[in-house]
Order: sequence, then C-alpha cells, then structure tokens
Amino acid sequence: MVLEQPEELWNGKQLPSYEDLATANPPGSAWDYFGREDELGTINFLTPETRKRAAGLIRSGRTINLDYTLSEFDPFPSGTRPPNQHHLFSNNPWHFDDWLDSFYLQGTTQIDALRHIGYPGEGWYGGRTRESIQTDGPTLGIQRWAETGIVGRGVLLDVEKYLASVGRPIDQSTVTEITPEDLDATAEAQGVHFETGDILLFRTGWAEYCRSHMNEDARRVFKSGMKVPGLASTRAIVAWIWDHHFSLVAADNLGIEAFPYTPDNDVTQRGQAKPEKGVDHNGGLHRPLLPLLGLAMGEMFALDELARDCATDGVYEFFFTAKPLNLVGGVGSPANAMAIK
Repeated sequence: MVLEQPEELWNGKQLPSYEDLATANPPGSAWDYFGREDELGTINFLTPETRKRAAGLIRSGRTINLDYTLSEFDPFPSGTRPPNQHHLFSNNPWHFDDWLDSFYLQGTTQIDALRHIGYPGEGWYGGRTRESIQTDGPTLGIQRWAETGIVGRGVLLDVEKYLASVGRPIDQSTVTEITPEDLDATAEAQGVHFETGDILLFRTGWAEYCRSHMNEDARRVFKSGMKVPGLASTRAIVAWIWDHHFSLVAADNLGIEAFPYTPDNDVTQRGQAKPEKGVDHNGGLHRPLLPLLGLAMGEMFALDELARDCATDGVYEFFFTAKPLNLVGGVGSPANAMAIK
C-alpha cells in the first residue's frame, strides 16, 4: 500500500514517525509536535484542504447513519452506565418538550474527549494535571471538537468479513486480537489506500452481537468477565496508527482494543498498582493513544449497514462527518456520525 500525504501539513512541519517520537518528552508523545497548548490532537490533521478533497468523494449523495440509538445498549455492557430516562412534558394540548435524566454521554455510539484518560507519571494530553480537569472548565473538553467538527475522508476496514474469508472467523464471545498485519491484509483485500488525516473505521461485528445476542441477563454476566475482540494492545499497533496519521480511529466495540489485555504486554507501565474501582487501563491502548498522541477515538459505532453498502459497490471510502455535543468540559459525546457516498 502507498501512504499518501498532502504536500503541506496544518503547521508546515514534517510528519514524524512513531519511531521519531521515541525521543520526545515524554517518549511516545506528540505534545511538542502539536504544541503544548494544543487541545485538538490528531483532529489537527483535518485541514481545510483535507476536508475539501473529502467532499469530492460524494457521488450519489446516499447517507448512512453510523449511530446506534441512545438506548440501544441499555443496560450498557460494562455495567457502569445506567439507562437514560426520557421525559415529555406539555404546557398545553398542542405542545411538547422533553428532557433526559441519567444521560451518560458515553452510553452508546460515542467519541472520547482528550480529558478522558491520563498517563500515570505524565498527566493528561499536553502535560495537563488532574486538577486542571474541572466539571465546567474547558480544558481538553469535547467542545473543542464540536467547534471544529470532525469532517473528512472516512475509510472502512471490515476486519470481521476479511478474517472469516481466510478461515479465521471472530468468535464474539472470546478475545480476538487484531494485528497490524490483519489491518493491512484487510485493506489490501478491499483495495483501500490510506491518506493523512483519514478517519479510520474498523468493524469487528461485536456491537451487533451485543445488540442482537446479549439480553439483559447476559450483559449483567458479561461485565464480570468481559471478553471483546479488537486491536491488539501492542506498540506495533500504536505505531501503525500513528504512522498512518489518522485523525480519528473508531470501531464497533467497547474501546477499539481487545479486552482483556494480554498480561505484561509491551504497552504496560511497570510498577503501577491496580485501581480500587473501575477498569484498569494499564496495558490497553487508551493510555498511549489518548493522552500521549492526542488520538481521537470512537466506540460502539454502527458499521453493519455501511459494511453492506461498501461490499455492494466495492467502494470503502466516503465523506465522513461527526458533530460531538458542544458541552464545555464534556469527557465524551454521542458521535452524531454519518457516512455520505
């Protein structure tokens, strides 16, 4: 595959490789590349020229929704996000308004803001401290991406379909680790090339499996022994993602990476105590990708209709748009994502 890059970047700098970032401070970070005051991270790769080129991908004007409903995964499989409660009220016989209670912004198809995860010993993206992350404060909030929008060339890798075609079907009830070689082979089989700033969507089939085959009782059991297919948590995957300079990576699973992580993998921080509560992110992709590289990440995307459409016309690229909620200080947001072909 040929990695195509625009002649100029958003700031005129040469694109460093992940290997180059080994000498950054901290190692593996893009803080000085984007600037310590930056709050956009890899969304910087979506330049006006990049967006304009992506608009040329629209041929038929056909739109494909990439969001599940707000209540699609109630109760949420991780067990940490109770169902939202939708209320109507009426002031007269010809009027309705409504509101939501218990609205978890990451309870369905969603995008993580850069304040979602910090890196122990280094802080949040750009070196921000925990104290700088306040409920109504703007630092690294989702509103930064709401202001710019996430608009560009989307590409789909239907990994589930490819692996099935080569005799390695994904068992959705177990852990399947997707490697850089799997991603490259899927791209080659689909005739996909990559360009700087691409919005990468990859399909594992897990969200549809959860929606269709896991009832409320099954989801309660699942949270005590979660097993999810996804990207392998390795430096090789981190390097593959950065070296393609994607603006956003999203999948149809709980966190883009496979879970549970392989113990003592090469992105594990040694000597870190496990948290008393919640998911232990040590050994996962969230830590090297979000706080160090500033990568925009999406989870639980609805990709089945898009996959069918791409398989039908053989075109796996499209105009992509997402508009997170303009919530100051939001840690995440429903994606409000659409593919247009």
